[in-house]
Amino acid sequence: MWSDFKAFLTQTNALALAVGVIIGAAVGGVVSALAADVLMPIISTALPSGDWRQSKWVLSHGVDAAGKATENAILYGHFLGALIDFLIIALVVYAITRALLRPKPAPVVAVKACPHCLESIPLAATRCRACTAVI
Repeated sequence: MWSDFKAFLTQTNALALAVGVIIGAAVGGVVSALAADVLMPIISTALPSGDWRQSKWVLSHGVDAAGKATENAILYGHFLGALIDFLIIALVVYAITRALLRPKPAPVVAVKACPHCLESIPLAATRCRACTAVI
């Protein structure tokens, strides 16, 4: 059973997936903290009211059976805050991903044409790999 479990971890990339999920959760926590603790206070000061996440459109007022006041409202401040959080998190994750996954340019190999068969061969080659002619 142990060998089957070891094979499962190594052959199905389950361990890599687990590491990815853990790292993703850690990065998500950092990015969420960046959005909530650094960027959102700056955005909040730029908006007219400081507590804009509590903004709402009240549709109706009422009283429940226990005599408590109730209201039906659209919490657009909360929705806009969640939308801004998402955009900030998506932008940061995009920037991190783009920085880490930059494609590396392929090395440029200087080539010349074989005078006999016109096959491309490296400049340092002394024999053509296609026609075996000595260069």
